[in-house]
Amino acid sequence: MCGRFAQFSPLKILKQKFQIDSVTCEFAPNYNVAPSQEVLAIVKQENENNLEKLHWGLVPIWAKDISTGFHMINARIETISTKPAFKDALKKHRCLIIADGFYEWKGEKGRKQPYYITIASGEPFVFAGLWNTWNKNKDDAGPAYKSCTIITTAASKSISELHDRMPVILSSKYHELWLNPEIQSPKDLDAILHDGMTNEMKYYPVSKQVNFAKNNNPSCVEPITPDNFI
Repeated sequence: MCGRFAQFSPLKILKQKFQIDSVTCEFAPNYNVAPSQEVLAIVKQENENNLEKLHWGLVPIWAKDISTGFHMINARIETISTKPAFKDALKKHRCLIIADGFYEWKGEKGRKQPYYITIASGEPFVFAGLWNTWNKNKDDAGPAYKSCTIITTAASKSISELHDRMPVILSSKYHELWLNPEIQSPKDLDAILHDGMTNEMKYYPVSKQVNFAKNNNPSCVEPITPDNFI
């Protein structure tokens, strides 16, 4: 699974790394992204790749309230094409969620050690995601609540000793295929996810300050040393 991650690369770097046509939001680095918070995502609309903010935790259109999203921060690759909460979004609302790394914990309950995980190059990357819009009432003219979920899969060998699941990280040549609205076949989309998956990761232990979402600073992603261990 993925329960915390980091987004901190500046917009200039993101524009160089990814195909972004327009930016519809302000951006501040977040070294400890937690569920329900807003995250940066690339969404294709009217044939343009828009960088915008979505709340982390997908709220289906049939949900009674946004609290449903707390249970849908991740969507398993094995069931996204059949689960009611995800199957329509898989066909019509796919996105790329930007990240610099994510966190996983290992150890005994109460003494678990957090680790920061990123791709081998250390550059920003994207999770394969789904998004949706939700209104409390169908006739509500107010702004819609936009939300998203991160697709997860079995962990690669490079991090399997930490956890048995990991986010689906798409390599660059599969970004546009994933966003392409004309591709809607579950079989084709499954092939994109599996063929485009990045498996080579690196990780290191970090301070336990990341256990608390209020802690949001660069030291969250720094390797543990005698000076910053908590």
